Amino acid sequence: MSLEVSTQYGQIEVANEVIATVAGIAAMDCYGLVGMASRSQLKDGITELLRRENLSKGIEVRSEHGEIVIDMHIIVGYGTKISEVAHNVQSKVRYTLDQMIGLKVNQVNIFVQGVRLVNED
Repeated sequence: MSLEVSTQYGQIEVANEVIATVAGIAAMDCYGLVGMASRSQLKDGITELLRRENLSKGIEVRSEHGEIVIDMHIIVGYGTKISEVAHNVQSKVRYTLDQMIGLKVNQVNIFVQGVRLVNED
């Protein structure tokens, strides 16, 4: 699935990978978020922290009944309020996708995969 828009100038198609990358970059701006976790790899209860170039591996974009749903697997910083971090990520992702792509997201589901210490260096 990808986002398709027709204009008078032609067809625009935005791939799911692009939507996931934009969502990941937007989420990384949120305070308390350490990074994205791989959605497919969970070994012995330890999650892999993804680097910036692989952010989209922790995000799944899908369409359910004509609505856009995004699942994000995140790692939060120790000492932050998890519910606030999750809410901030949801708000930031919805706003950014609406402003950059014109995509109305119906759901942003957050799956907290771990908590890590944040280096204050």
